[in-house]
Amino acid sequence: MKTKIINGIEIAANIKSQLRLDLEVITCTPGRRTPNLTAIQVGDNEGCSSYIKNQKANCESLGISYTLQQFNGNTGEKEIIDAIQTANKNINITGIIVHMPLPKNIDSMKIRAAIDPLKDVEGITPANLGMLFYHDAKPAVSPCTALSVMECLKSTGEPESGKEVVIVGHSEIVGKSLCLMLLSSLYESATPTVCHIATKNLAAHTRRADILVVAVGKAEFIKGDMIKKGATIIDVGINRKAIGTCTGVKPLLKTVGDVNFDEAVEVAGYITPVPGGVGPVTTVMLLKNLVGLYKLQNARK
Repeated sequence: MKTKIINGIEIAANIKSQLRLDLEVITCTPGRRTPNLTAIQVGDNEGCSSYIKNQKANCESLGISYTLQQFNGNTGEKEIIDAIQTANKNINITGIIVHMPLPKNIDSMKIRAAIDPLKDVEGITPANLGMLFYHDAKPAVSPCTALSVMECLKSTGEPESGKEVVIVGHSEIVGKSLCLMLLSSLYESATPTVCHIATKNLAAHTRRADILVVAVGKAEFIKGDMIKKGATIIDVGINRKAIGTCTGVKPLLKTVGDVNFDEAVEVAGYITPVPGGVGPVTTVMLLKNLVGLYKLQNARK
């Protein structure tokens, strides 16, 4: 069977089209405010600034207002928390995102905990993460990357019930959250295993996976001989790999995932490419979370 490519750009476009329709309906009431995403950036990070530019463009394409609050790298923890608490109280702000990384003098856990769960557009506050433990309760929002993985899996049309899922990487926003999402049904859950840096004989785990999700941040870490024939591969990684030099000075860089795509595509049944796989879907899931928060906030009023 020829490997099928999971097209994240197409999935994202379909979700975005539905969001546009949703927004036309829920904002048509006279006097209804426009959804707003407020971003907080501390310090200057080139990668973060590029992401913010893309985020702003995506918001504006749907008629969502975007506000950026910038602080210099010497800003203290209290000042950032004060800014978050002010945003929590502002009825014109729908969602809050604090861009990472933060300076070393700021505790990111305290910052995340300061965000109102009903404005937590990334789904990373303790309250929203904690709700993932309950199969009969739905958090206001969930982590965008984990949601993106679920959307990519759903697009295959293949059932997850009872399947062996191996997740390589145990971060809060991917590995741990995704594991709980896969266990959310009492009767039709998958059977997830979460591997990490201390896992012994990793290949023994990955070779039995019907679904393999990789989020470790290491370029082409998973090789073709570590994959079960016909498995579904979801590659969350985004890495820059040197592939030579330009005029002998500047290295030529290529964007690759955590899976060796050329090897994996010879074995897998389904696979996400990098770029063009999980990334575009993650971006639009942030906006879907925002629209969900907008509905909740207006329903409470």
